[in-house]
Amino acid sequence: MLDMLLPAGVAPAIALLLIAVSFLTSAFTAAFGIGGGVAMLGALAGTVPPSVIIAVHGLVQVGSNVGRTYVQRAHALWPLVARFTAGSVIGAVIGALLVVELPERILLGLLGAFILVMTWLPKPHIPGLASSGLVIGGGLSTIITMFVGATGPFVQALLLPLKLEKRQLIATHAACTTIQHLLKVFAFGALGFSFSDWLPLIAAMIVSGFAGTMLGTRLLERLPERWFAVAIKAILTVVGIDLLRRAAGF
Repeated sequence: MLDMLLPAGVAPAIALLLIAVSFLTSAFTAAFGIGGGVAMLGALAGTVPPSVIIAVHGLVQVGSNVGRTYVQRAHALWPLVARFTAGSVIGAVIGALLVVELPERILLGLLGAFILVMTWLPKPHIPGLASSGLVIGGGLSTIITMFVGATGPFVQALLLPLKLEKRQLIATHAACTTIQHLLKVFAFGALGFSFSDWLPLIAAMIVSGFAGTMLGTRLLERLPERWFAVAIKAILTVVGIDLLRRAAGF
């Protein structure tokens, strides 16, 4: 029965794993702002066909970020979100024109490298990309997300120079990435990607993700961030190296 609701090639055990990962990564992102989207990208990269990773990840992230934005909406700075959105619309159009179907090994290699870079390299501090620069940053990050999926760390780097309070940073980041992923989903739909086979699984992941968001929001100021940061860095490192291994054909 469960098999009938799943896309071809995705076993029930894999589906349950992805639903659990959605809960955990949403909780982590709600508590710490970033990290969950990249971890979800890694989980999808190891379990679903490479050709659908970015599109499916985008729709899952729409659901996750909508939930986080709603729960934390009182702290979001909407004028900043509006500037980011203006750039993101332009970026989505450009990205849709540039995106191509990459060979599987190249896509795996790009995803692996991106995960390792986002996990270990210092996040860029971009002076000058403050309030007005969010238009430029929104455009650039939306183009990038068409190819690599998770650009949450990049978006947060755009917001850091504004020196927002912790709750403002996390809530504004959630709203910005909601817009970005939504535009990406529209772009992939316009390019002909069919989400229909994936909708039951994506819906289940969104529901579990919202539950994770509720938990993460409650723990926002209680959990020891360092312990979780160490754990997720270890997991992402293993995932990134494994993707590079698969890309190299080993």
